[in-house]
Amino acid sequence: QAQQGESGGGLVQAGGSLRLSCAASERAFSGYTVGWFRLTPGKEREFVASVNWNSGSTKYSDSVKGRFTISRDNSKNTMYLQMNSLKPEDTAVYYCHHVAGIWPLSGSWGQGTQVTVFS
Repeated sequence: QAQQGESGGGLVQAGGSLRLSCAASERAFSGYTVGWFRLTPGKEREFVASVNWNSGSTKYSDSVKGRFTISRDNSKNTMYLQMNSLKPEDTAVYYCHHVAGIWPLSGSWGQGTQVTVFS
């Protein structure tokens, strides 16, 4: 699984920045597309961004494009989500997971990391 080890969330004012991290074993990431999803109470889990672990190719949802940047450090088996220009609507629990297109692959989810943006 690509999850286990989400961190970096917090409370931030609108316009601020946070960097999320997702650490896992090399076996969990290598050869996969991995990414971030977010969940807000009362809403469906939403795709945020993904990166192909081998090629580095990235994909973003329209709602975060231009503000968020996904990256990975192969040597540390860690994936990151740099979130800039945060908005209150970015408030959610963020999870990392294997991705197919914009959908999560089957498998269990980690605990996620809470991001709260206040205006």
